[in-house]
Amino acid sequence: MPHPLRRKHGLIFILGLLCAAAPLRAAEAEDPRLASGSLSWFDEVEQQAHEWNVKLGAGFVVSPKFEGADDVMVMPIPFASADFGPYITVSPMDVTINALDYDGFSVKGKIGSSFGRDSSDDRHLHGLGDIDSGLALGLDLAYNLEPVEFTASLEKTIGGSNGLTAAFGVQYSVPVGQFMFSIGPSITWADSNHMESYFGVTGRQSRKSGLSRFDADAGFKRVDLEISGMYMFDEHWMVRGEVSFGALIGDTADSPVSQTNFQPSTMFLVGYQF
Repeated sequence: MPHPLRRKHGLIFILGLLCAAAPLRAAEAEDPRLASGSLSWFDEVEQQAHEWNVKLGAGFVVSPKFEGADDVMVMPIPFASADFGPYITVSPMDVTINALDYDGFSVKGKIGSSFGRDSSDDRHLHGLGDIDSGLALGLDLAYNLEPVEFTASLEKTIGGSNGLTAAFGVQYSVPVGQFMFSIGPSITWADSNHMESYFGVTGRQSRKSGLSRFDADAGFKRVDLEISGMYMFDEHWMVRGEVSFGALIGDTADSPVSQTNFQPSTMFLVGYQF
């Protein structure tokens, strides 16, 4: 897992959570001020923000300093996103293309960044060298059989690790008034490029870091259980909290890069939708 300050996966997971938390509101009647031309500059901006489904939020996440770390750090999370038509969602981290949404089945493509990992992130990484950033191309598949949703996602990094990862999960969600509770497990697989970049230790790295030489092969790398809750105060304001319990498995658990296999994290976010 890259350093939280450059940690794409955690941030994308959080941004996706907020985008999924759009308030359940009835369609608004046309604003009579539009017809009379009496909208102020602020009203016009607010109206455009509403049309673009603009969401703003801020909060914090507490997570391991890198994937496999036994130390954690707190990271603030600013957030903004907007929908341009029914097919494109833009956020500071990526562009999402909603390719298909039919009868519970959805397909989304993503273009974003993978920010790698710096050896300066933690003393334990000294001597392992940096993993460069790269372009991340993603594909998300989901099938919703309320209250259960099945998901699968692929992400290919071009540059950096040049790795491929795939995650498979299931989530159970139940609304209780203005509160939404969700829980679900997931498992993540990675190819040899990703595994060797983040968890392998070459002979040269071993001599510089003091860690044992280790070859990390392709395979399942971790399992997670995520529990989240969201509360809608009104049609605009919401808060969301999440706790995730992760465990490294396979070569990620055996790698000398990993200090501990238990990888918990938590997140809290306050959001506003126009």
